[in-house]
Amino acid sequence: MNVHESGEMYLEAIFVLQRKNGFVRSVDVGDYLGYSKPSVSRAMGLLRKGELITVERDGGLHLTQAGQEIAEKIYERHTVLSQVLMRLGVPEAIAVEDACKIEHDISDVTFEIIKQHIAKHGGME
Repeated sequence: MNVHESGEMYLEAIFVLQRKNGFVRSVDVGDYLGYSKPSVSRAMGLLRKGELITVERDGGLHLTQAGQEIAEKIYERHTVLSQVLMRLGVPEAIAVEDACKIEHDISDVTFEIIKQHIAKHGGME
């Protein structure tokens, strides 16, 4: 399924919050991303319709296998790109913000070459 940048951001947020807290609700995603309740509600509906998340009776959000794969991909990109930018001397706050922008647009080919370069030339801390 082709997911737009905003969908990727929601999936990544659910992934991060699940790792941190275990249980995730829409309100947690809204707080994490700084989005309004109506925006989050609409997005959760679209992600559910796209079979990327499930919503339990208690409001708990869960990533489906497809949603998990997308979230992990975006999270890896965010992590690696943030680290690369910081190693180049970019201040952490700026590196994290810029990585968030880049992670959605970088091609799979370019990202894999960046990872290969890192592996060949010293890795990441």
